Amino acid sequence: MHVDSPDNVEMHTVVAAEGAILERILDTTYPALHQDLSRQAFAKFDAAQRKTAWALCHQRRFALVEGADLLASAQRYDFSGTIDRQRVSICGIGAVCTDPARHDGCHARVLVERLIDDARRDGADLALLFITTDRTCYAPESFEVIPTVDVELKVAESSRYGAPMTLVRSGEDRDLAAIAAMGQARASQFRFHLDRDVDLVKYVITKKRLLAGLGSAGVRQLQFVIAEEGITAAAYIVVSIVDRTWTIEECGDRDPSGARVGAILQALIAREPVEQRPIIRGWLPPGFVPPQITIVSARPSTEVMSGRFLTGAGKQLRLSREEVLYWRSDVF
Repeated sequence: MHVDSPDNVEMHTVVAAEGAILERILDTTYPALHQDLSRQAFAKFDAAQRKTAWALCHQRRFALVEGADLLASAQRYDFSGTIDRQRVSICGIGAVCTDPARHDGCHARVLVERLIDDARRDGADLALLFITTDRTCYAPESFEVIPTVDVELKVAESSRYGAPMTLVRSGEDRDLAAIAAMGQARASQFRFHLDRDVDLVKYVITKKRLLAGLGSAGVRQLQFVIAEEGITAAAYIVVSIVDRTWTIEECGDRDPSGARVGAILQALIAREPVEQRPIIRGWLPPGFVPPQITIVSARPSTEVMSGRFLTGAGKQLRLSREEVLYWRSDVF
């Protein structure tokens, strides 16, 4: 098996993933990243998300090649965010994959480091990396883990909870400005968060809709639901549904207690057969537990988020879970 050494790293080239190289990347990454899509649907999902307004400006895929050999691939995302009340430019790296025949992770680490070097030259202040727990060997040693926790929830069904007169409807594009404003208000309480504008919110919801729409009939559903006050969105929730498992991708509420989010969940559950109550999971911001909700269990997420500063020699993030606001829908 070929393994990189300091003598041959210089022979590797980072190129934009286009044309035939992109097709090879899709073939290579499909087994790990397919999310229950067919190979054809997987390609459509990739192409459609890259055509969104946010992705056209902020998302690129790259490959590490040596001659005609594809060694590794990854996607780079350009975000803005806030840490310690300072605006920062963030390079996000995700969908890191390597040739299945090369299990040591060396080529993936080389590509990640090259992308970080490029981002630093572009003026990025911070790098974020998402990998799964079985691929931590892809992460350079200098990255610090940023804790994320999967929680399982129980929703009370008693009519004395929540806001029974809350109007609930499907979410629309006209709601995105209110959703972004809700997110900004809650995010200000945390040391670290992404700055989620309307285009980014639309992008992540569109990705979830594409996953549901391109999959086999009935395999995955998406619920994007709004609670209104007058004609304005006062709360919302985005839920992916696979079998009996509901995953809260993100949610928001103008009420700091989150009572409207709890009411939306109660309304959605009331539509389900009594004998088939769902298992509800997700990432919730620390301290955000609507009055209708009880946290049944919590465990470290299988999606590992890590980061490092790109400016300031030796500067460390040192972020605890309580200091971070990050939604599952923003996993890249």
